Amino acid sequence: MTSVYRDANAQQEVRRWCENRIAEWGMPHVRGEVVTSAGVTSFLTAGPEPRDGEPGVVLLPGTNMNAALCLPLAGALARGRRVTVLDLPGQPGLSAGGRPRARRMAWYGQWLSEALEPVAPGPAVVVGHPLGGAVALACDSRRIVGRVLLSSAGITRLRVPAPLLASTVPWLLRPSVARSAALLRRMAAPGWGEVSGNLSTWMDLVARCCRTSLAPPPLPPALLERRRPVPTLVVTGRFDPFLPPRVLGPSARRRLGAEFRVTEGAGHLLLDEAPEAVLALVEEFCATFARS
Repeated sequence: MTSVYRDANAQQEVRRWCENRIAEWGMPHVRGEVVTSAGVTSFLTAGPEPRDGEPGVVLLPGTNMNAALCLPLAGALARGRRVTVLDLPGQPGLSAGGRPRARRMAWYGQWLSEALEPVAPGPAVVVGHPLGGAVALACDSRRIVGRVLLSSAGITRLRVPAPLLASTVPWLLRPSVARSAALLRRMAAPGWGEVSGNLSTWMDLVARCCRTSLAPPPLPPALLERRRPVPTLVVTGRFDPFLPPRVLGPSARRRLGAEFRVTEGAGHLLLDEAPEAVLALVEEFCATFARS
């Protein structure tokens, strides 16, 4: 196992940032921890109890993200349904910091199966953003009745355009809030407004305190074939530099048999660039279970 954190002090700095942001959240919620084979897992739950047969939503953040960064979307979803956000182990946040060097996606799939049992009893629609989407696909839990995969890894290999790589290197080698904002703008659609101060401050903290991980490669074709029976919606931004529609769309349809949507005016940061569009897509997807 290797730790996402550079040292114990770095881990404490990240924890304080996340705890403070969650403490300031105005939405009534429950924050807790469960123990899994991947270590302690932190979760955040909000919203009403599901009605009979209604699935809850389980939100899995992407690389370098966590529940503290997903509060606006979680709060919007929680106005109408139960939402649980899990901090992925091995990523910066409030869960255990260790991650394996090999067979990482199988490890994540087993972790999610274990975590769903105590934190999200009943059927679940799993909403995953980049790494979170790959984890959702890696998991074979029968509790998962649907998946909404936002700019998801695990389906096809991510592209890394030269301009984005040129912004990544200085962000890692000489971290600053300004360099974090420059990197985030490269991930977003052209003309995106001011980068959120919380998001750029967070990414600066990640660069200083953490060992960031790369996106996972595509999952094996046989595994994706086994996921076909579960309804899946795959979404990407029109200007996503990692997973443009012309790349992700055909792969999602061919490898998963999934429905595919494009969010106009957005890039890779769907939760921050287009939260209302994401909310509408998730609500529309979940409503199909109420009608079935």
